[in-house]
Amino acid sequence: MGQSNLILGIGELLWDVLPEGPRLGGAPANFTVMAGRLGNRAAILSRVGRDALGREAMDRLRPLPVDTGGVQIDAAHETGRVTVALESGQPSFTIHEPAAWDFLELTDDWIALAEGAGAICFGSLAQRSAVSRQTIQSLVAETPESCIRVFDVNLRTPHYSAEVVQESLELATVVKMNDAEVPLVLNLLDLDDGFDAFDGPAPLRAAALRLLSEFAALRMVGITRGGHGSMLVTREEVHEHGGFPVEVIDTIGAGDAFTAAMTHYLLRGASLATLNQAGNRWGGWVASQSGAMPELTDEIRNEIAAEIAAAS
Repeated sequence: MGQSNLILGIGELLWDVLPEGPRLGGAPANFTVMAGRLGNRAAILSRVGRDALGREAMDRLRPLPVDTGGVQIDAAHETGRVTVALESGQPSFTIHEPAAWDFLELTDDWIALAEGAGAICFGSLAQRSAVSRQTIQSLVAETPESCIRVFDVNLRTPHYSAEVVQESLELATVVKMNDAEVPLVLNLLDLDDGFDAFDGPAPLRAAALRLLSEFAALRMVGITRGGHGSMLVTREEVHEHGGFPVEVIDTIGAGDAFTAAMTHYLLRGASLATLNQAGNRWGGWVASQSGAMPELTDEIRNEIAAEIAAAS
């Protein structure tokens, strides 16, 4: 039997309250929607309130190619909200708490999905509460040995800790972060001795190799570099991609699209060059749109898929 193409995203489902109005988001939800758009069976594992925003979230997700049966309803806590301010297209966040996604429950249904997953993506933000942290780590541990376990570092002050980063890296087979998060992660883990600056590819590569040497289960480190592209590092190989020039509308969800595309092609055994090509193509497309889940036509999807195939 081949590897399952069921991709799970577990964590926050929330509303990004932008200057022009609310947009549905949350890194695991953004990731999972993109994974579904790329042709995988994709399921969101999250929790919303029994409120108007929760109902609206489910209404928005229904037409999208994503399974929402794993979204729990919380009668006691509100659907998550994040107030987003943009400056030159770059977001800053005020993440309101508590939210329904701080109270994820480990259920038999979720465990059954995890046992059949080809990939699962989890982040650091949804582990800010002890309840969801326990649920997420327990669920990731239920996935089969062949499952690609993607830890999407999402450091939002003050919602992270050294302990969460350490425990997540111990579970992960792949870690993805941006270049600004690399020194923070090394510092949290007391691995930053010998690193003076992170102003180019060489120290990022060295940092990735340091993480691979520290965490036995880790197979690949992905580092996004905004308009400068990305770097993928394994114990055997390093591949850098310069990115694609795009007119940025906002960067919300661009990193999540990168992670979803990377995971999609990783499930299919693609080369690092293809993973980087796909991640940058899809991340760039989302950055050129408004919001994390912009409308995607079949024409655009097929065009980007053809560009990735032609470059492989």
